[in-house]
Amino acid sequence: MQMLVSGKWQDSSSGRKEEVISPFDGHVVDVVPVATPDDALAALDRAEVGARIQRNLPAHARADILLRAAALADERAEAIAQTITAETGKPITEARGEAGRAGAIIRLAAYEGTQLYGDSLPLDANPGTGQDKIGFTLRQPCGIVVAITPFNYPSLLVLHKIAPALAAGNAVVLKPARSTPLTALKLAECFVDAGLAPEALSVLTGSGGELGDVLVSDPRVRKVSFTGSTETGTHIASTAGVKKLSLELGASCPVIILPDADIELAASAVAAGGFINAGQVCISVQRVLVDRRVEADFLDALVPMVKAIEVGDPTSASTRLGSLISTREAERVEGSIDAARRSGARVLTGGERSGAVLQPSVLADVDPRSPFSQDELFGPAVAVSRADDMESALALANDSAYGLGAGIFTSDVSGAVRAMRQIDAGNIHINWTPLWRADLMPYGGLKGSGIGKEGIRSAVQEMTEEKTVVLHGRPW
Repeated sequence: MQMLVSGKWQDSSSGRKEEVISPFDGHVVDVVPVATPDDALAALDRAEVGARIQRNLPAHARADILLRAAALADERAEAIAQTITAETGKPITEARGEAGRAGAIIRLAAYEGTQLYGDSLPLDANPGTGQDKIGFTLRQPCGIVVAITPFNYPSLLVLHKIAPALAAGNAVVLKPARSTPLTALKLAECFVDAGLAPEALSVLTGSGGELGDVLVSDPRVRKVSFTGSTETGTHIASTAGVKKLSLELGASCPVIILPDADIELAASAVAAGGFINAGQVCISVQRVLVDRRVEADFLDALVPMVKAIEVGDPTSASTRLGSLISTREAERVEGSIDAARRSGARVLTGGERSGAVLQPSVLADVDPRSPFSQDELFGPAVAVSRADDMESALALANDSAYGLGAGIFTSDVSGAVRAMRQIDAGNIHINWTPLWRADLMPYGGLKGSGIGKEGIRSAVQEMTEEKTVVLHGRPW
């Protein structure tokens, strides 16, 4: 498959290509170009033109294009889902769920792009000099947006960046994950076929190491939206220069289980929230902090549910857990489990690996300050640690460099309110795990988990800039 540069499907200027490999069985899914820095600069050159075209389009015209793209995404949902499964190893049922949201995300962006309200300013409150003036604010597109996306949700996370950016009137240069470029290219086809200005969207395939700095440091780029590791996000922040940044970074999400919790509900939620997409989710359950009084009951409920997760061929409708993105990643997670075991944790189930497939794992007696608990795991395992009471559980939940999502299970309203106020996380769920997200809600983290918000309405705001206008009349 070719990459997209300013509406044209083409190969790299160097002629280099690379294979996209299925992580589950190693077959070649497709071949894509390896873009060069010169290709990136060419895409930015054309994006300058695209930004002017997009800015001059009225909001209703941009919305019409996005609505046509949404209809195409609906029509092509099964093909997109099959592509997701092929290049990620994600179970087809999960891939269909992800692809099925594509049209809805684009439609939501189309709507929010028409809702860019400003504010009136009470300038007459300024003593002596404001009564003969009228002030208000306007929002306008940023201009050129660079979007960099990870492998784990190659449709969802691409659309959470490019759809609001286009709806707000920007041009976009997208760099999808090197291991999962095909889904992004199929989504781009929907926008091209819907009549988007050719200069408004480019999708560059290849190495982030070779392209990233060229894209994010270019002074013509006004906005960078990145989802990925905290390490890479920190590098982007130090490289980008003076521009707007949205950085959705790493996490080690805690879930607190108090004595008055519904244990069966908590166990079933953790059994889902820790293992969807093989745990390769920023808001996956990683740390379970359970009150010692109900720890045994919780583990008795959780372990059979995790053992029942069907692991295997991601193209099978019955499979609930497929492969990780690569054998190397599976080996890394396996090594983390082994290190935790050597440090005193008990592996109650799982831990075995075959290629890129790792059995879903539950570890108990995990030191909450150990690397297995503190570092982002991004794999199909949960760490269960003991807490003495609610106060200690809240302290352990906040004892992390991250702050993306958290959950707490309790039947006490006062305890829930206390958790809402005291947990340092961008998304807090009461009686559920953090692995739940509506496309319309604000989404982003605190501390090392990033800056800025996604969610379509929030993203449209982040993809625009505000300016103040003052109309001066003659003094009365």
